[in-house]
Amino acid sequence: MNPLPDIDQVKAFLLSLQDRICQQLAAADGRAQFKQDNWVREEGGGGQSRVLTQGAVFEQAGVNFSHVSGATLPASATAHRPELAGRSFQAMGVSLVIHPLSPYIPTSHANVRFFIAEKPGEDPVWWFGGGFDLTPYYGFEEDARHWHQTAADLCAPFGDDVYPKYKKWCDDYFFIKHRNEARGIGGLFFDDLNTPDFNQCFAFMQAVGNGFTEAYLPIVEKRKALSWGERERQFQLYRRGRYVEFNLVWDRGTLFGLQTGGRTESILMSMPPLVRWEYGFEPEADSPEAALYRDFLPTRDWLAETK
Repeated sequence: MNPLPDIDQVKAFLLSLQDRICQQLAAADGRAQFKQDNWVREEGGGGQSRVLTQGAVFEQAGVNFSHVSGATLPASATAHRPELAGRSFQAMGVSLVIHPLSPYIPTSHANVRFFIAEKPGEDPVWWFGGGFDLTPYYGFEEDARHWHQTAADLCAPFGDDVYPKYKKWCDDYFFIKHRNEARGIGGLFFDDLNTPDFNQCFAFMQAVGNGFTEAYLPIVEKRKALSWGERERQFQLYRRGRYVEFNLVWDRGTLFGLQTGGRTESILMSMPPLVRWEYGFEPEADSPEAALYRDFLPTRDWLAETK
């Protein structure tokens, strides 16, 4: 018999994960600290948002925990899962976005989440989702390989097909269709995970959550001492515009949060503090900026290439 989902166990892990990630990011920054903002959702649930701003390394970093509930689901959730109509729900997760000050340190996003919908007299419908992805402005091949190797290593105990499947899902999901370009170099993305059983799915979600800082912080440490100037800063601000476009146009999590009456300030915490757009921008041929488009944004199998 499959074990029933243990909501309290999932929540305890997520709160611990938020604590640990905030501690590690604050230590890497060395100057700024996270400020916490607790909030309550009128329809049920709430959360705690933690944001670090104007740090020595991170211009803005936000790490959110939320646990929301309701009697019915919004249209965004039932559109592709009509069997959920008429069920009460709980959704909880940790979501984070980091916008470094240095253009040589990539922006990064991660989240892990759990969803359950219940109806008296029927088995609950539940699943896990999450992942992490990397958005460089100036790419380094060794960083890209480290990022994907860390992702592959944490997937390995769960099956040989797990990393390739979730790597492809990430490449497909974080694609800006109206620009016909990737948001970054990908990573892992999974959703609707409910097999073989709760314990195995929960173990994988924990591996992804715990693996994020192992993937990201070595890149931060390696690049934070590099000097940069106005040219690099302006390109970073321009490319941040792509991040905004994706989150506001294509991201399902943003849509779900807004449709469920979530806290707008927390949902839009992913937005960079400064950003710019430029009409018809084209990088100079063979420039470091052009290398991003040529060498990093096209989909690549980073681990199959010669090191």
